[in-house]
Parts: sequence; C-alpha cells; structure tokens
Amino acid sequence: MSLHDQLRAVHENRGQWIPAETIEVMDRNGRELAASGLAERALGVGSPAPRFTLPAATGQCVALDGLLADGPVVLTFYRGAWCPFCNLALRALQEQHDAITARGARLVAVSPQIPDESLTLAEKEQLAFDVLSDIGSEVAARFGIAFDLSDELGTVYDQLGFDLKRVNAGHSRTLPLPATFVIDRTGTIRWAFVQTDYTLRAEPADILAALDALG
Repeated sequence: MSLHDQLRAVHENRGQWIPAETIEVMDRNGRELAASGLAERALGVGSPAPRFTLPAATGQCVALDGLLADGPVVLTFYRGAWCPFCNLALRALQEQHDAITARGARLVAVSPQIPDESLTLAEKEQLAFDVLSDIGSEVAARFGIAFDLSDELGTVYDQLGFDLKRVNAGHSRTLPLPATFVIDRTGTIRWAFVQTDYTLRAEPADILAALDALG
C-alpha cells in the first residue's frame, strides 16, 4: 500500500475518534490555510536552502553544511509525534532509508518539538535518521513554511490532548507545513513537496526519483 493510500485510510476513518464538530473546525481552518497562498510562497526548486544548525534527538547538533559535505540531503518537515499522519510519513521514510542512503543522500526530519519528544518518537519508530528540533519553527519560517494556528484550531488541539505548549517549548501555535526538500551538494533545492493539507505527504518513490535525477 502506498503512503498516499495509508494516509487516506486514516483520514477517512477519523470520524471514529474525532467528533463531527471538531472535524468541521479542522477542515474549515485547512481551507483557510490553503487559500492563504503560503504553500505557493514557500521556497522551491532552484532556491538556495537556508543554512541551519539544530539539536538532534540524541543531543548533538547537526548542521546542513556538514550534511551536504557528504552528499545530497532529503529534508522533511513534520508537525510532531502527536500527529498520526506525521508518524505514518516518517515510518514510510524509514522503510526507504536504505534506498536513500544507497543513493549517497542523508535523510533528516525536522519538527518544532523539544528534543525529548523527538527522542521518544525516534525510539518508538526505530528511526535510523536524524530527528532535529526546530523550536519556534524558525528554520521552517526561513523555508517559508511556518504558520500560526488560529485560536480556534489551537483550542481544538488542546481539547484533543496534544499539549503543544509543552512539546513545542511554549510555541504552541506555530507549526510547519508538511514539506520535503531534496537539496543537492551545492545547497540548491532540486525538488520540493509543500502542502497546506496535513493529510498529504511526499511519496517516498517520488523522493527516490528526485535523487536519481540528480545524476
């Protein structure tokens, strides 16, 4: 089953654990975010990737320049371990980790979670790649994909028990769009997937094709 099909199955069954009125709030906010044009303004193919250094779940700091010194980088942004769609996407990337590294690339995931939350996720999902903490989504903002939840949607997430204020170190309203970038060794974005719809993610097969296209 493709990642798209797995994500769609979760989306179609969410009514089993989320009340209808809550789904209506989530969907309406999703439509408003799509209409904002944020995804269209994000960095895309041909743009230089903003340089960054972020703490990994294991404690050390990871710099984009250091990763690029070894080859291309697959950089994926996700909302957090509280998001079932993010967990599915990360699991799918883990399944293709060997295929990514076989192409000489490094896979790195970034979220606004504190390192302890990222470490718990990495251990739970047995992730072999670095999971970095972008507190306040400052790096995400430089890629043009950070946004603030509305008060209405933030309240809904609180009611669902996501506790974003804690896991995001006080930055409970700022999240990244789901996005994945393939960055070549020169630091140039050569492929990009950016979506306002959190139920959609980059298909691993497309990421591998983008790496193959680097030559």
